[in-house]
Amino acid sequence: MHSNKNQIKNKINKVKLHEADYVLFLLVSSLIITSIIFSYSLTVYTVEYYGYNQFHFFIRQFFVGTLSIFIMWGFSLINPDKIVNKVGMGLFILFFILMSIMPVLPSSLVTASGGANRWIRLPGFSLSPVEFFKIGFIYFLSWSFHRRLIEVPRRIGLKQEMRLLAPYFLTFLLVVFIVAFLQKDFGQVALLGGILFILLIFANRSYKVFVSLGVVGVVGFIGLIVAAPHRIQRIYSWWAMVQDKILSILPDWAGNYLRIDELPEPYQVSHSLNAIHNGGIFGQGLGLGDLKLGFLSEVHTDFVLAGITEEVGLLGLSVIVSIMFLIVLRIFKISRRVDNKIYHLFTIGIALMIIIAFLINSYGISGMIPIKGIAVPLLSYGGSSMLSMAIAIGLVLSISKSVNLKEKVDK
Repeated sequence: MHSNKNQIKNKINKVKLHEADYVLFLLVSSLIITSIIFSYSLTVYTVEYYGYNQFHFFIRQFFVGTLSIFIMWGFSLINPDKIVNKVGMGLFILFFILMSIMPVLPSSLVTASGGANRWIRLPGFSLSPVEFFKIGFIYFLSWSFHRRLIEVPRRIGLKQEMRLLAPYFLTFLLVVFIVAFLQKDFGQVALLGGILFILLIFANRSYKVFVSLGVVGVVGFIGLIVAAPHRIQRIYSWWAMVQDKILSILPDWAGNYLRIDELPEPYQVSHSLNAIHNGGIFGQGLGLGDLKLGFLSEVHTDFVLAGITEEVGLLGLSVIVSIMFLIVLRIFKISRRVDNKIYHLFTIGIALMIIIAFLINSYGISGMIPIKGIAVPLLSYGGSSMLSMAIAIGLVLSISKSVNLKEKVDK
């Protein structure tokens, strides 16, 4: 019986090697195609303003999107044991080094954005290292948690447990310094912090750790805001927009201390809400949105959901959101079925990265939280974001092969 099972397993490894989760592949590809379509529809004013060819953004996104689909397909054909560790660790080390040296690189190689150096200028395109570093960071946590934490009992002293976690906290503090202070990208820090916190839950840590981390996280969150005047100004601007609704449910005396009268509502978010309102249920039609015509800048990047909603309505947006959540659920399904603990944590981290980024962006453009400048995964225009997501999904597809193979052996 044991011999027959080995023979079946060997046969599967030879014949059924290419059976990755292609439902996930098709779902992700559908969002990439959607991004390509709207990279043309939403940029009609931008190309005129900058004097570009009308297909400038479409051609670039088409090239990056097509390359991304091929990357996912190629990774899905490779045994995860041959690729996941090499790519994951490679991304972590390479892009950590790149982010560290960006402040000292010559201006000819670095593109400034909002007073911070976030992009490395290469021939024909710019590269955002943090987008690729996120994938490596998730793999590093998964690999390291498996080696150091999962098998450690939860019932150990808080002091001992914090000592065990100290290397991760120090690594994260270094990342915070590079990303939040040098690159002034607070949104990415919030995303990485959320992933670190949730992965610790799956790494079998005690509740005392999470209470301690929660207190430290709140203090650190406030500290990062206070340390940067532009973040305080952004919160004030956001509060000016939402204060009436919040103060209406608070006692009258609260308004004397909390109301801000002199600041206008955030310009971008106001037009974003107008775009969503204009879309209604069915939208104004593909290519027929009004707010993209000079009113809502960054409509093809950070505010792409608002631009899409104006043209295809809440119905079209619901379809896109459904696909996004199906992608996340599909990844969680793979994570639940995979035996390898590193792959288990890594796929959870990728799913968290997608859903947290999507929620931060959608809450920001709707005024529920201050805008953070986080791209919508697989939808926002941009080569770095799209290619990094393709690598992440490609690795998940590769990992899904071990799930399929295991199920066939069990049968």
